[in-house]
Amino acid sequence: MERFFKLRENGTKVSTEIMAGITTFFAMAYIIVVNPSLLAESGMEWGAVFLATILSSIIGTLIMGLVANVPYAQAPGMGLNAFFVYTVCFGLGFKWQEAMSMVFICGLVNILITVTKVRKHIIKAIPRSLQNAIGGGIGIFVAYIGLLNVGIINFGGGVPALSTLNQPAFWLFLIGLALIVILNLLKVKGAILISIIATTIIGIPMGVTATSNTISFVEACKSLPTTFGAIFTGDGLVSLFSDASRLPLVLITIFAFSLSDTFDTIGTFIGTGRRAGIFSDEDEKALENNTGFNSKMDRALFADATATSIGAILGTTNTTTFVESAAGIGAGGRTGLTSVVTAICFALSAFLATFVSAIPSAATAPALVMVGIMMLSAFKEIDWEDLSEAVPAFFAGIFMALCYSISYGIAAGFIFYCITKICKKEAKQIHPILLGATLLFILNFILLATL
Repeated sequence: MERFFKLRENGTKVSTEIMAGITTFFAMAYIIVVNPSLLAESGMEWGAVFLATILSSIIGTLIMGLVANVPYAQAPGMGLNAFFVYTVCFGLGFKWQEAMSMVFICGLVNILITVTKVRKHIIKAIPRSLQNAIGGGIGIFVAYIGLLNVGIINFGGGVPALSTLNQPAFWLFLIGLALIVILNLLKVKGAILISIIATTIIGIPMGVTATSNTISFVEACKSLPTTFGAIFTGDGLVSLFSDASRLPLVLITIFAFSLSDTFDTIGTFIGTGRRAGIFSDEDEKALENNTGFNSKMDRALFADATATSIGAILGTTNTTTFVESAAGIGAGGRTGLTSVVTAICFALSAFLATFVSAIPSAATAPALVMVGIMMLSAFKEIDWEDLSEAVPAFFAGIFMALCYSISYGIAAGFIFYCITKICKKEAKQIHPILLGATLLFILNFILLATL
């Protein structure tokens, strides 16, 4: 194990990696129930999506851990699954099998741009100031996810506001937040995981820790054939391309899926990997020398790219690198062993879904807030007195949370970076790839506005 995962070389040990893997799982376990509930609205069977979610998470996370040796977990991403249901199926009128076929093609596109090193060149083209802004922005985004998940911030009045503290879940969240802050200040090992478990237990007498509706493993297996391979049936790829008049709309939708998926992953890797030293010197050299798949960054990007198509075959939307992996990284995870442990937890969840569903958001939200706080240190590397740095950094860092999208935050940063450089007559400093990516983002916004 030491030789395979290079634990000592990465400054970690087995116990730390196990704790980090469990922490990551708890931070993202909500997807096991939330994803099938959301996709079921499009007509898919709940049990089939439930099992597809778990299987795609296991496969994607194992590829990330065993091939790339990095501590990231993969699962069907929130945001893209909502886009799938409400925009593609409900808004544009595609059948869920057709929409899933577009997700599959999106995965193939991501594999292509990864193998041809396009994604790696995009990372290389992002200036250091924007990379730091993305890192800090990921911190704000992660913390914001935690606050929204528990509902302590609400939009009932049309504007963000602090919820009235009249619900046990809010008090449990505050207890968990105080606990995790104290444990981290005292430098207690496993502070994040201890806090999640302790808060979950405290929530039992408060009535917050309670199971939700799930399905047995046997029942899920019986329903899986309704989604598994559905893209290869007459209702899938065949139907998608049967009407030539819809082809422009199909291509636009695939483009929207791919652009969001690509930059969500890039943002997550830049925001969490560089700060923690997961992607270090070897990756910097690989980026500079344009070498083949010799670095962890290369392999991690490839692992992420393959997961989407695999998930689509099983019957779920874009399987992507979860930003909640930051919780495990914050707990000390540095190698693929963290991912393997998370994958094992996902496998067990297929049989223990009732238990997993009992972990309340109030228990995991404090962990996300704490990790977000830790990640804000990236902002100190930005020269805030230089407006040409400050303006793009602000939009890249803040828009992630405001738009609830990593890719939109990156888009805003790119756009204002180009504006500042053009205004200062420094347009030659804009990397061609960054300029191209900016134009693609602008095109994407225009196309989405016309859908």
